[in-house]
Amino acid sequence: MNKPNRIQAGLLCMGVAINLTAQEYTTAPGASDNIVPPTPEWVAKITELAPAKATVQPGAPRRILLFSLATGFKHKVIPHASEVVKVLGTKSGAYTVVESNDIEMFSAEKLKTFDAVVLNNTCPKREYRNMFLDVLADTPEVERNKRAAELEQSLLDFVRTGKGLVALHGAIAVQNNSPEFSEMMGGSFDFHPKRQSVTLDLVDPDHPLAAGFHGKGFIHDDEPYLFKNAYAKKNFRPLLEMNVGKLDEQTRKNPKVAGEVRYVAWIKGYGKGRVFYCGPSHQPESYETAAMLQFVLDGIQYALGDLPCDDSPIK
Repeated sequence: MNKPNRIQAGLLCMGVAINLTAQEYTTAPGASDNIVPPTPEWVAKITELAPAKATVQPGAPRRILLFSLATGFKHKVIPHASEVVKVLGTKSGAYTVVESNDIEMFSAEKLKTFDAVVLNNTCPKREYRNMFLDVLADTPEVERNKRAAELEQSLLDFVRTGKGLVALHGAIAVQNNSPEFSEMMGGSFDFHPKRQSVTLDLVDPDHPLAAGFHGKGFIHDDEPYLFKNAYAKKNFRPLLEMNVGKLDEQTRKNPKVAGEVRYVAWIKGYGKGRVFYCGPSHQPESYETAAMLQFVLDGIQYALGDLPCDDSPIK
């Protein structure tokens, strides 16, 4: 018999009969060490694999701000993820996209024209771990700090009052040292071991946002992200869990990795709004699967408020 996972173990303790058959997995194409910008052929492949229609018809026309500025580490997957977000919206009709890397788009006046914001691998510099401070580096210090705080508060208020936020992979670090931003996001970036094959298990195969995986886990090459700050509370609804036992030996033996459940994707409410964090992926190949594309679309539709589902934390 297979070893039960955490949820299964709890059910067994309560005397609930469950099926411990072997987990099946969808495996993404092998990852390349040389990530090249997305070609028309790559975009065509994503378009073919993308869902033909939205899971839920939008209640009204939806408008998304897609922000892909990285002032720190620049993931080479940024343009690929950008194409994915645009293709999903165009093909499904779930939303339209406005692209901008101008931080002034986060002013309250401009944000109010959007239904959700997608942060695409918006990694800041390590010095401050604050995207706004990085961009305002040439501004006098007092004015710089004041404007950076205003823009962060504007984004917090945007979500709190009923809008949506989607963060892809490295975007969780965008305001990494801000306690309130960590609360909204569900955690802050801590570190990651080297890129390797990562096995993801479905926390709840019956959850609506897991539907695209059809009950199967997901195997792909990725950076196994570890989180800190608000993550310790796990005040979110986890969707994908990293199977630590299947990481490489060096990673498994790292005391900072073992001994705690490691979620890599979740949803959560924040005030009246909604947050979707999608840790996958560091590699374009992860998006070359219908399962991951459906997952991203459904997560965006949740953030927009069109796909209502249980986002309460699991105990």
